[in-house]
Amino acid sequence: MPEKETIERAREDAREGKSPSTQAGEFVREEMHHVREGKHGAASTKQAIAIGLSKARRAGVKLQIPTKGKASSQTIKQAQREHREGQSRSASEPSATRSRAVRQALQKEGHSAASHRSLAQHARAAAKKRGSAARRKSAVKASQTRSRTRKTG
Repeated sequence: MPEKETIERAREDAREGKSPSTQAGEFVREEMHHVREGKHGAASTKQAIAIGLSKARRAGVKLQIPTKGKASSQTIKQAQREHREGQSRSASEPSATRSRAVRQALQKEGHSAASHRSLAQHARAAAKKRGSAARRKSAVKASQTRSRTRKTG
């Protein structure tokens, strides 16, 4: 269950008209904090991000479901289930037994998945999968944002 602060920050992003991925970023950020503070671990940075995205979908963030070539059929099915659950306001309580089992399994995992080094490594690997044009576009956007914040800041 995500913290109330996280849900509120995501809703604020939605009100400001920010993209669903930005809204979901709040949940991923929370997940990284949980791993860092030792609440539980994660096998990899990718898993920690996936947990955050899962929480976001369940909280009602309208994230896109991965397409057939991008993820396994199991992952796609799970994302569809979470999306449906998030969009319908069902007040069903999560199973205590299952929640406990998941927490115990995650506590056995390491905590380096949320380190700055592994996050940077993941970001570089994800960027390499995109084309050079997409990387350039994002770099140009970042430089424009930097110069804009310096002028107004």
